[in-house]
Amino acid sequence: MQGLLQYVVNGLILGGIIGLTAIGLTLVYGILRLANFAHGDYLTIGAYLAYLYSVTLGMSMPAAFAAAIASSAAMAVAIDRMVWRPMRRRRAGLIPLLITSIGVAFVLRNLVILLWGNAIRTYGYVVEEGMEIYGLRITAVQLWILVSVFLLMFLVHYLLTYTRLGKAMRAAADNTDLAEVSGIDVEGVITRTWLIAAALACTGGIMLGLDTHIKPIMGWSLLLPIFAAVILGGIGNPYGAIAGGMIIGMSQELSVIVIPAHYKPAVSFAIMIAILFLRPEGLFGRR
Repeated sequence: MQGLLQYVVNGLILGGIIGLTAIGLTLVYGILRLANFAHGDYLTIGAYLAYLYSVTLGMSMPAAFAAAIASSAAMAVAIDRMVWRPMRRRRAGLIPLLITSIGVAFVLRNLVILLWGNAIRTYGYVVEEGMEIYGLRITAVQLWILVSVFLLMFLVHYLLTYTRLGKAMRAAADNTDLAEVSGIDVEGVITRTWLIAAALACTGGIMLGLDTHIKPIMGWSLLLPIFAAVILGGIGNPYGAIAGGMIIGMSQELSVIVIPAHYKPAVSFAIMIAILFLRPEGLFGRR
């Protein structure tokens, strides 16, 4: 029983990271209709920037993480200015946007390899044995990840529900042209959406790096579970992305009870295919 509960805790951690990152992906799709295949590499860039600030430059962990999040957000806005805004103005179709996002992903991934190499890296903190809570073993870092994930999810809910920006984002997601005619600064909303999406992806990358390690393909490896979470919850639905992330994370971790651990990624494929076949709009519908 304790072994099962340990898998549940591990699933909550992985699911929280996937769900947090999936929120940004689904927000971008909801407003821009862009399935951004570079989103996983935003996660990677964030993790490596935190490594740069904390290990290479010797900043404290909180300061390094804040600097990495700010830098990742700035990078996402810069890419939007250089790549996505010109394509928006030309009203590029789905296929050109898709191919371009894959190209951006390759550029970012190879930039990471060029700067840091292929070696696996860590943030250099001392790994703790972990504390036991009712027979479950969890480290302070994992506990911090769980608390931070749920806090950030609440903040996203508050932003989307109770702030002017959140209402503007929902209006732009419903109808961009109508929102612009209504006086909403759509380009400003898009910029802020990229800031939020990149900040969440960076945070997810830092959490994953703290829980495991960092490597150039970490974001690319997590991209399928992120997309599976978005599709499972309903494309464009941030609350669905959260729930989808938790379901995917829990399913992957619990699957090792019956299948070898190296087959875990196949669970995301299976769930995504099943949802597309049985309920294409997702469990919670689209927004």
